[in-house]
Amino acid sequence: MSYVLSGKRTISEETRRRVRASIRELGYRPHAGARALASSRSNVLALMIPLRSGIAVPVVMQFAMSVVTAARRHDHDVLLLTQEEGEDGLRRVADSALVDALIVMDVQMEDPRLPLLRSLDRPSVLIGFPADAEDLTCIDLDFHAAGAVCVEHLAGLGHREVALIGSPPEVYARRTGFAQRVADGFGAAVREHGLTGGVHPCEATPEAARALVARLLAERPGLTGILVHNEPVVDTVVRALRANGRAVPHDVSVVAICPDEMAEHAEPPLSCVAIPAQEVGGRAVELLMGKLGGESVPAATLLPPTLTPRASSAPAPR
Repeated sequence: MSYVLSGKRTISEETRRRVRASIRELGYRPHAGARALASSRSNVLALMIPLRSGIAVPVVMQFAMSVVTAARRHDHDVLLLTQEEGEDGLRRVADSALVDALIVMDVQMEDPRLPLLRSLDRPSVLIGFPADAEDLTCIDLDFHAAGAVCVEHLAGLGHREVALIGSPPEVYARRTGFAQRVADGFGAAVREHGLTGGVHPCEATPEAARALVARLLAERPGLTGILVHNEPVVDTVVRALRANGRAVPHDVSVVAICPDEMAEHAEPPLSCVAIPAQEVGGRAVELLMGKLGGESVPAATLLPPTLTPRASSAPAPR
């Protein structure tokens, strides 16, 4: 039976079929501890998730669920670590042989965990890109291109003055990779198309979003295009525009970088670049499985952004 379960030897299809039928009939389940001792593998992956201020937890959990689902397809379980554990948490699970490999989220441009990740004897994959990704395996949406493609969409509709309502200030202060890259892509595209535009961090509260929208409209009466990269305040931004006498999209067009289902259920439905949490999480697991199997995997995987136009963006008002 062990050869059928492990696949270590060639077994005839008839024998394999009979063994699997017996396993189902008897309700057999492999003992995880015994299997780990025999194989020197725990069949557990560590996932370090960001549960701290400024991070949209529902979006993080979409990534986490995709990792867990993909790991189970490979007969692996997932141990969750929080960002607060930092390097100590990574070192603890690595030294104790609790996990076979690690997936790390909330990657900062100058991430303090990188020297440790490079030194560990266990493979790792980063969901996100630091400034220096040498000797690391990284995957993410191309957030720089996402910021740029949103500006290009607005520029193509004739908008000349735009704004990015971005992540909370502490996210930029930490130099979190995805937020910084969206801001950089937004700024590069604004310059390329000769537009006027700025980046405006926003706390993830309705009060902060309403205050920021009111200030932007008062200070920039020519503003006709807004990109929102702050999931918790997307709906509030649209409502605040209406409360200040601006119709969406007749007066101001709004695009967002957010989960597709959030954009589809907004009123009006939002033009957006979707965050492909399921694909990123699943492919991160596949990269780890390849590394555990001794395969050569790509060091960098950037998923290109796709902007879906919906009712929230239209040609700029004359």
